[in-house]
Amino acid sequence: MKFFLLPVVFCLLFVSCDQKSKVEKAIEETPADAVKVERFDKQFFETSPKDLQKLKKQYPYFFSPNINDTVWTNKMTAPVWREVYAEVEKKYPSSDEIQNSVETLVQHMKYYFPKTKTPKVITLISDMDYNNKAIYADSLIIISLELYLGKDHKFYTFPKYLKQNFEERQMMPDVVKSFSSGKIAPPTDKNLLSQMIYFGKELYLKDILLPEYSDAEKMGYTPEQIVWCQDNESYIWRYFIEREMLFSDEQKLASRFIDPSPFSKFYLEIDNDSPGQVGSWIGWQIVRSFMENNDTKLDQMLKMDAKEIFEKSKYKPKK
Repeated sequence: MKFFLLPVVFCLLFVSCDQKSKVEKAIEETPADAVKVERFDKQFFETSPKDLQKLKKQYPYFFSPNINDTVWTNKMTAPVWREVYAEVEKKYPSSDEIQNSVETLVQHMKYYFPKTKTPKVITLISDMDYNNKAIYADSLIIISLELYLGKDHKFYTFPKYLKQNFEERQMMPDVVKSFSSGKIAPPTDKNLLSQMIYFGKELYLKDILLPEYSDAEKMGYTPEQIVWCQDNESYIWRYFIEREMLFSDEQKLASRFIDPSPFSKFYLEIDNDSPGQVGSWIGWQIVRSFMENNDTKLDQMLKMDAKEIFEKSKYKPKK
């Protein structure tokens, strides 16, 4: 029986790979203008303080009228920021890799969302704001390079669960996260399931827009953390169901299972081994199951109610 099934398995794999190659081939042929990358970080720190006004005219959206010019001129000359700039230049002497990554991403965006404009990319050195590492704003992508120097860089005094995503490879997942906020309908309910499905949709967008990225990279996990979720998927799901959490509006559930954190809070011994955001990870599996079991277009799914997605997903955790 096993020998009979083997050719069938190979055929299914071949059909799956062939289908994927057709989609990827179509994406590669999707017309897309060349992406322009402007190094504002370089211009800022290589501009003399006396020429600040010229820079402000060129990039007015980076200079708030409520901030005195001395703040900017001090940053231009401050030793600590000069050192940050030197480290950024060392890590990113060229913009080629960033440009190539964005161009590939934009091709995928245009294939699934034809009205997408080719954005201009501007890199800068911000203020270590890890909540806004990369911002997608219609025809503009802003990337704070000081937050992509590598998780072990000496500048970072952040908690480990945050630092692990300060890698160059996290730029595009961060861009998609920002992009998704304009494509996904906000939750109509405040219960745990609605939040799980919302972030599950965001992660599903990473599936289709970043097909060459691993689940760990999409989630912002280490490979070991993904394995932990896979090994404990059935347990996590049973925990949510037995405690009737899915339709609960309890505010603490978000901080326990959705928000970025060093670990999820089951209030059990497994907390020490668990990664944060396991609720979002389960939501991702539900959305994946829904798309596999329903003939629904992507843009329709993104607008659907969480309860309907859940009920039609036929989701069943792996044991």
